[in-house]
Amino acid sequence: MLRKLALSLSFVLLGAGAAFAAGGHEGMQCTGCHNIHDAKGQLIFEVAPNTKAMPQGSVMPSKSISALCLGCHADADKGGMGIAPVSQHTSHPWGSVPNKKRANVPDILLRNGALDCVSCHDPHPSNTNYRYLRVDTAGGKKMANFCAACHASKADKSASGGIKFFSSMDEEAYYRPEAQKK
Repeated sequence: MLRKLALSLSFVLLGAGAAFAAGGHEGMQCTGCHNIHDAKGQLIFEVAPNTKAMPQGSVMPSKSISALCLGCHADADKGGMGIAPVSQHTSHPWGSVPNKKRANVPDILLRNGALDCVSCHDPHPSNTNYRYLRVDTAGGKKMANFCAACHASKADKSASGGIKFFSSMDEEAYYRPEAQKK
């Protein structure tokens, strides 16, 4: 109920023309996540990066792009806003190097050698894929297309060929060594 109210309010504030795609980010414009003049983090974040959420097995909060995502999508007690929160026990690990015994992750999905939220999701409104996944799953009906990208041995063999990854961003600069020193 609270989420619907927040989405309705943002839709009214941003105007009907702001709705670009169906999904959790509908009604948002660039300024929902980014702010040029009053940035609260790298990559001109509008949302303060989550400084509490820690990658699995880490003793330090994430400094990756996931900190922006988790600024909204983590529970309040874990540094987020509680908007459609993700939980590590029900989600793939982020901020960690994939275990080759569990998954063969294509390099195109890794960020500085590790998984991140944007490894699997492209949150920009131009992405009309189910749950903003980087692989078309026919609205969630063909999840094997997505799973096969990293877990080919566990997916339908017909799903693993010719996977195309959606990408509307070039956030790679964030992962370059010179950006990490800031």
